[in-house]
Amino acid sequence: MNGVGIFWPLLAQVALTLAVALRMAVARIGELRARHIDPQPIATAGAAALREDVAPADDFGNLFEVPVLFYAVCPVLYVTGTVTPLQILLAWSFVALQCAHSLIHVTTNRVTHRFVVFLLGFACVIAMWAGFALRLAHATA
Repeated sequence: MNGVGIFWPLLAQVALTLAVALRMAVARIGELRARHIDPQPIATAGAAALREDVAPADDFGNLFEVPVLFYAVCPVLYVTGTVTPLQILLAWSFVALQCAHSLIHVTTNRVTHRFVVFLLGFACVIAMWAGFALRLAHATA
C-alpha cells in the first residue's frame, strides 16, 4: 500500500465544504434578491441584517475548525509513510460524520444530535493523530 488512498477522504471533505459554501451562497443571494437589498451597506457581519437561515453559514464556519486537524494529518501520514488501513477507515469515518453533522446542522439543527456526531468525528481525528504519534514513537525508539 503506497498510502495515496488517504487523499480520497480528504477530497471528500473538501467536496463537503464546497457544497456547504454553495448552499450558503444560494441562501444569501436569494435573500438579497427577494428583499431587494444592496449588499454594500451590509458588507460586514456586524452590519448584516439578513434573515436567511444562518445554519449554512454556521456550518461553513464549523468546517474550518476540527477539519483543519484532519487536513493536516492526512498529508503527514502520507509523507511519513504511516498510512494504514485503520487510518483510512478513520479518515472515511470522520468524513461520514462530518456529512452527518452538516446534514443535521442545516436541517433539524438538533444540538444534542450534532454534539454526539461532532464528538465521534473529533474522536476519529484524535485517533488518527494518536496512531501517527505511536508509529512515530515506535520508529524513533
